[in-house]
Amino acid sequence: MSWIDAAIVLAFAAFAVAVGLSGRRRASSGLDEYFLAGRSLRGWQAGLSMAATQFAADTPLLATGLIATAGIFSLWRLWVYALAFLLLGFVLAPCWRRARVLTDAALAERRYAGRAGTWLRALKAVYFGGVFNCTVLAMVLFAAKEIAEPFLVWDQWLPAQVFEGVRRGVEALGVPFASARADGDLWLRTANNALSLAALLVITALYSTTGGLRSVVRTDLGQLGVMLAATALYALWAVAEVGGWAAVGERLAGGFDGTGPTGLTRDQLLAFTPDHARDATLAVLGVLGLQWLVQMNADGTGYLAQRSMACRSDRDARQASVVFAFAQVGLRSLLWIPLGLALLLLFPPAAELSGDALRADREASYVSGMAGLPPGLLGLLLTAMLAALASTIDSHLNWGASYWTHDLYARFVSRDPAPRTLVRVARLSSGLVLAAALGIMTQLGSIQAAWHLSLLLGAGMGAMLVLRWLWWRISSAGELAALAASAALAPVLLWGPLAQSEALRLLVMACAATGAGVAASLLWPEPRRHLAEFYRQVRPPGFWGPIAAAAGDTPASGRGALFRGLASTAACAVTLFAWLVALGSWLVDAPAPMGAPPSAWIGGLGVLGAAAVPVWWRALRE
Repeated sequence: MSWIDAAIVLAFAAFAVAVGLSGRRRASSGLDEYFLAGRSLRGWQAGLSMAATQFAADTPLLATGLIATAGIFSLWRLWVYALAFLLLGFVLAPCWRRARVLTDAALAERRYAGRAGTWLRALKAVYFGGVFNCTVLAMVLFAAKEIAEPFLVWDQWLPAQVFEGVRRGVEALGVPFASARADGDLWLRTANNALSLAALLVITALYSTTGGLRSVVRTDLGQLGVMLAATALYALWAVAEVGGWAAVGERLAGGFDGTGPTGLTRDQLLAFTPDHARDATLAVLGVLGLQWLVQMNADGTGYLAQRSMACRSDRDARQASVVFAFAQVGLRSLLWIPLGLALLLLFPPAAELSGDALRADREASYVSGMAGLPPGLLGLLLTAMLAALASTIDSHLNWGASYWTHDLYARFVSRDPAPRTLVRVARLSSGLVLAAALGIMTQLGSIQAAWHLSLLLGAGMGAMLVLRWLWWRISSAGELAALAASAALAPVLLWGPLAQSEALRLLVMACAATGAGVAASLLWPEPRRHLAEFYRQVRPPGFWGPIAAAAGDTPASGRGALFRGLASTAACAVTLFAWLVALGSWLVDAPAPMGAPPSAWIGGLGVLGAAAVPVWWRALRE
């Protein structure tokens, strides 16, 4: 890495720290300011902050591997989550704002009555803020070594005595933070990675714990701009290295006939639709269609809801989710697709590779390509990758600390703490979240089962989290039953007869846990007086007829609001997906479905997407 690259990285680090320090005094005024930026975010700010958080450093590697091993159609596994993002915007985001809660765990006591609601809040704070959040953060930190190891060589920069002290320290701990391979000193690389991680965490923690969510969002905006610009330049460089876009098309046409290591034909590699994709069975398509719903964030639970609650109005909350969906799914993908194809040609897979080894090799090609970038561009892309890590880390620190501070300390430990005391506890909680994540990271070799377990638990809760907004009969007993069913079924599904079928596991978990939750809700309902109070404040859409009547509203108003929101969600999804497929198909000359002329297919998608715009644009402006 040249001095130009190092200067770019250091300049961005200085910017992030300066933003955090500049907002320290304002963030110290109270938890609303610290965790929700005083509920003052504009829609575009919140939406781009969401996109920056999900632009994690490991996601470009994942997309590169998916394109190379399963074709462009496999990216629908990532794109389908746009349905959840848009549902959040057009149906649920205003509800999150009107609930006037600080965290999604606190919603349990607002939505449900009695001790069951209180215990559900505590349970969610422990699970979301501790187990789930720290596990995800640990995996993000572990992924950092793939980016940092080839470029941040502290052994060449630091005095020998200083570096040897670090090396002896990490070796004494006995926890290698580097992949084992024949070449290179394992503990030297571990020391390098440990120093890189320490530098990243110090900078991220400094601005996120001092300036709160307002500083997180401000740095997210800068980080996203750097990430998008650097990715676009990387894609242009990779295509130029192949010989230009025409050369990419020619080599794809002549080099993929189904006999190579990936086993893909050209049409399978470039297909956006299932008729040309490989292994696009009805079962796979069915699971793909439900994947957005059977996951922990189906209703925005987590930092997406946090950004929605931080918006200054209902309209801004709606706009945030739409901006997020178009940036996350549309813009990002149109940069990754040409980059992934060019890297596949620049670094062809070895003939003997298959399975996990082939996927790992294809994901590593993203980093291999970075090594050939010219000075300046390498620094910009390395800054972008580190910024992607930082934007994910800062959100998980801020979000995790909100549970520990608001839902555990303020609710159960100290009933009436001063605002500045709570902010101090929040900053301390961020450190504790980070320490817990680092502890999990040291055991990452055995964390895969726990990660799959968290995915299964999410599948068991996703539908219930959406239903609690839409149907008045959902109760705290129902959510607790779904959690209990998820915990009981997860080991059976992980190590039982369905162990080899992740898609089937998720479907079985979703059906069983949701069924248990609905049954328990019907057996042990919530008091209608409490539900009427919740309805008056939140005005949730859906099937709330008896409660709406008790609250003095028209019984059918909730159903009307739900159907209008679903229509806007569907229309916006049509626009997003139609334009994404049209632009992507035009860009890579993808095969059209059922033998249709490509120009007619692309033009028809463009018209379809445009025709749907008035339906959702009107709702977006309300």
